[in-house]
Amino acid sequence: MIETSRHYAGSITRAARITLRATVLVAAFGLAGCMSGGDDDINVLALAAETDPPDVLYNQGLANLEGGRLGEASKKFEAIDRQHPYSEWARKALIMQAFASYRGGNYDEATSAAKRYISLYPDSEDAPYAEYIIGLSHYRQIPDVTRDQKQAAYTAQAMRALMERFPDTMYADDAKSKLRIARDQLAGKEMLVGRYYLERRDYLAAVNRFKNVVDVYPDTRQVEEALARLTEAYYAMGLTREAQASASVLGQNFPDSPWYSDSYALLQGHGLEPRDGSSDSWFAAATKKIVGAS
Repeated sequence: MIETSRHYAGSITRAARITLRATVLVAAFGLAGCMSGGDDDINVLALAAETDPPDVLYNQGLANLEGGRLGEASKKFEAIDRQHPYSEWARKALIMQAFASYRGGNYDEATSAAKRYISLYPDSEDAPYAEYIIGLSHYRQIPDVTRDQKQAAYTAQAMRALMERFPDTMYADDAKSKLRIARDQLAGKEMLVGRYYLERRDYLAAVNRFKNVVDVYPDTRQVEEALARLTEAYYAMGLTREAQASASVLGQNFPDSPWYSDSYALLQGHGLEPRDGSSDSWFAAATKKIVGAS
């Protein structure tokens, strides 16, 4: 797995080349404040804070990151974007703000900063990393399969976008892995709902869910069970030809699967056996999808 800290380490290295200027302006105004006092001093200090050079703010942000003060780091990077918009420092600070928010578990803020980065700098060297942060932020929020899977859907969308836009990026392999996990989670949710209908003998609703797994998620580990459940549901509906065809597709693609053994035993126990359903357009298409995904 690629760690986001690799990108952070690169930023530290680049920052080391920058001359770090002391923030003597703040200290000078602080000394003046001791002599004069009053609200004017507060305004002077505020003005000094608002005019910090971007390289100073950036290095302060990196120092906070290194010290684990992620909230403070985000504030420093955000200040650069606010005080020096559309500058090169603002560009660098925006991606680091996304990273700091992600590291701090503030996934909505990380996603927002990364999306803004992509909208402003779609062709920059850090654009793939911004896409990656979006995907990771959603990935970290994927819940148990029994709950709503919108985060899994967002993960799949973001990781697919990363792979399509930047196929040669260093993050592509990990994006592919997480895309597969997210899709398996989405298929798992479909299976959960399909089993619910099957247990309640709402066979048509169950069939629709299991077919959706085969149609939309043919590259997931859920496909074997989906085909077995289709065999079971079709047989319960009295659609023996469809049941035989489902078992045939399962046997052709997963001959050693325990799900195929169960489907075969179900049919054999009633004097039937798997039968090629290639004459039926859906089963023919299902076979091609599964073969193409493997």
